[in-house]
Amino acid sequence: MIKAAVLGSPISHSLSPKIHSHAYQLLGLKSSYSAIEVNENSFSDFYLDATSKESNKEWAGFSLTMPLKEIVLQFCENVDSVTESIHSGNTLYKSDGTWKVTSTDYLAFRNLLDVSKESKVAIIGGGGTARAAIGALNSKVREVDVFLRSDSRMSALAKAAPKLLIHNRDLAHPLDDYDLIIQTTPAGSFDDYVVNTKRTSGVLLEAIYKPWPTQLVKHFEELGGRVISGKELLVEQALFQIEIFSGVKFDVTEMRSALLSLIASD
Repeated sequence: MIKAAVLGSPISHSLSPKIHSHAYQLLGLKSSYSAIEVNENSFSDFYLDATSKESNKEWAGFSLTMPLKEIVLQFCENVDSVTESIHSGNTLYKSDGTWKVTSTDYLAFRNLLDVSKESKVAIIGGGGTARAAIGALNSKVREVDVFLRSDSRMSALAKAAPKLLIHNRDLAHPLDDYDLIIQTTPAGSFDDYVVNTKRTSGVLLEAIYKPWPTQLVKHFEELGGRVISGKELLVEQALFQIEIFSGVKFDVTEMRSALLSLIASD
């Protein structure tokens, strides 16, 4: 029996329960996967209870969404080096009785981002998802432009990708000439700047999947660009979590196709 959950706030919109439950069913495993409202104030009590001796045997792991990807690192000391460098963990799991944190966001970006050393890349935002993305690009490209409201997040981005030359661009800077754009800010945050982009021949990875399509996605598609949706990112990172929580190896290509079909109309 696999008992797991996705934690965050707000959490009612999450497609993770649908994705995980279907995956375990396909694998022939009994499971219970729920969505639990947990915020930065309630996480401490939830973590201490879930990882206590009484509850330790019940839970296989947790998928973490905002605002918990940084907060979890204050409580769980067993963090792999990549997750520590990007200072963002979206997967809290139990291994040999010990609780650990990793970032399947990072692994998903490694799979989804098709670039060369000379690719021109832009990342909008500087939070945990942005750091997972830039960390995944650390050895793939030479430099990245980041679109931020202020310089305050630059040091964390630099730590996440020490091999990259990182430039801070104003949010109003056009996205015309980029081969890859990764949008990680909350819904509506970038809407006022969308019209500044007049052309594109690149790829947009939009991390949001609700609401969909975003204003940037609409504009990008009108200009003839290709879009990788937030659902693709969601499923890709979930594939790693499913393996971690279940301990079962499976055909990733078949599972990816089945899960994307499952949520296509959501």
